[in-house]
Amino acid sequence: MEHRLPIDGTLDLHAFRPADAADVVSDWLEACAEAGLREVRVVHGKGIGALRRTVQATLERHPLVVSFRTAGEDGGGWGATLVTLRESGSPAS
Repeated sequence: MEHRLPIDGTLDLHAFRPADAADVVSDWLEACAEAGLREVRVVHGKGIGALRRTVQATLERHPLVVSFRTAGEDGGGWGATLVTLRESGSPAS
């Protein structure tokens, strides 16, 4: 099933199957970079941490990701990850 994702800087993965999370995150990051967003947030929930690990593994290998960190309490705490993106088209270092 294809979902239309708002490119507004926040991706909430609660509506997606965990098996689809890596692809959804990757596609969404590319769309955000193309839209000029550099700081984005992925909401994966707290749970047992399986989805957080999937998200972070995806971020570790994604060429547009400069860095990522756990959100502060005002942004979801350890139930969300903040991501810094490089400009679309700029080389990975």
